[in-house]
Amino acid sequence: MKTKKSKEGMFMSKKILAMVLLFAILFNMAGCSAVDTGSGNGSNINSSKATVKEDLLNETKYKSNKAPSDWTIAVVVKDGTSDWFKRMQVGVDEFGKAKTVNVIQKGPANADAASQVQLVEDMVNQGVDALCVIPIDPGALESVLQKAMEKGIVVVSHEASDLKNTLYDVEAFTAEDFGNTMMQELAKAMGESGQYAQMVAYTTSTTHMEYSKAEYAYQKENYKNMSLINDTVPSAESAEKVNTAYEKAKELLKANPELKGFTGAASVDILGEAQATEELGLTDKVSIVGVGTPNATRDYINSGTISAVCLWDPAAAGYAMCNLAYMILAGEEIKEGINLGQKGYESVTIQKGSNRCILGNAPLILTKDNINDYDF
Repeated sequence: MKTKKSKEGMFMSKKILAMVLLFAILFNMAGCSAVDTGSGNGSNINSSKATVKEDLLNETKYKSNKAPSDWTIAVVVKDGTSDWFKRMQVGVDEFGKAKTVNVIQKGPANADAASQVQLVEDMVNQGVDALCVIPIDPGALESVLQKAMEKGIVVVSHEASDLKNTLYDVEAFTAEDFGNTMMQELAKAMGESGQYAQMVAYTTSTTHMEYSKAEYAYQKENYKNMSLINDTVPSAESAEKVNTAYEKAKELLKANPELKGFTGAASVDILGEAQATEELGLTDKVSIVGVGTPNATRDYINSGTISAVCLWDPAAAGYAMCNLAYMILAGEEIKEGINLGQKGYESVTIQKGSNRCILGNAPLILTKDNINDYDF
C-alpha cells in the first residue's frame, strides 16, 4: 500500500515533468519563428552576423551574354503603396525607357519583412537578371540575396549600408551627413534648446537608425541646451504607418509636456507627428523636421506645423540603382567617378564598410521658401 508521502512524491514528479514538457514545447515554438509575420516589424536576424562568399562580390562574374533588351531588372521596395516609392517608380520607369530594358517594381502591401522576403524569392524564381532592393530588414534578406547571387543575379541595394549580400549599396549621401543636416534644421527651429523625440519605422531599418544616431551625436556635441527624451535612440517606431506614427507621437506629447521637437526618419513619421501636434493644439510649441515628400507635407509646411523636410529624390535613387545594375550586366568597370545619370550622382565615390557603398551628393531640404517648386 502506497503511503501519503509516496503519493505526494509521485504528484510532484508528474508536476515537474509536465513543466519540463511545457517549456520544451514553448521553446520549440519560439525557435520556429525567426520572422515576426504578425506585427510586420521585421526579423530578429542580425545582418552584422551574416556572411557572404567573397567570390560572389566579384562583379565581373555577372556580365550578361544576352542583349540589354532581353534583360529584366526588378526593383523590390519596402512598401508598394507609399508616396515615396511611387515616386521611385517614376525614376525606375524612366530608366527602362531610356535604356530600352525591362524594369519592374514590386513592394508588399505594407512594410512587412516576411512579405518582402517572399517577393524577392518570387523574383529569383522568375529568373530576373538583376535585383535592386530597399530592405525593410537587411538581416531577413541576407539568405535569399545570397541565393540570388549564386544564381548569377546582380544584387544592388539602397538604404542598406550593413547588408552583406549585395554587390553595391547606393546612397544619396552618407547617413552621418544626413543625420547632421536634420539636427541642424531641428535645432534652428527649436532655438537650440529643449527636449526632442525621434521616430523611425523600425529599429531594424539600418539607415533610419544611422540617421537617428547621427542626429543624437551631433546634438550632444553642438547643442548642449537640447536633449533627447530618455537619452534613448529612437523614442518610438512607426511601422511605416501614418496612423501608428500619429498614435506614438500623441503618446509622447502627453507623457512629456516639455517636449519641443520631433524628428522622423520614415516618410510617414512627420505626417503622424504633425497630425498629433495639430490635434493637441501644440503647433506653436513643437517643431517637426524629418524625411517626407513635397506633396504629402506641403500643407503642413505652408501652415508652419512642419519646419523642414529633409530628403533625396527617390526617383533619382531608383534610376541610379537601375543604372548601376545595368552597368554591371554590361560588364562596365565600377569605379570612383562613374556617372549614374542623375543629378547628384554624376561623379560618385565608393566607400568600403560592411559593404561597398556608392555615394552621391544629392541632399534636398524643403521649407516654405521652396516646397512649391517641387511636385512629387
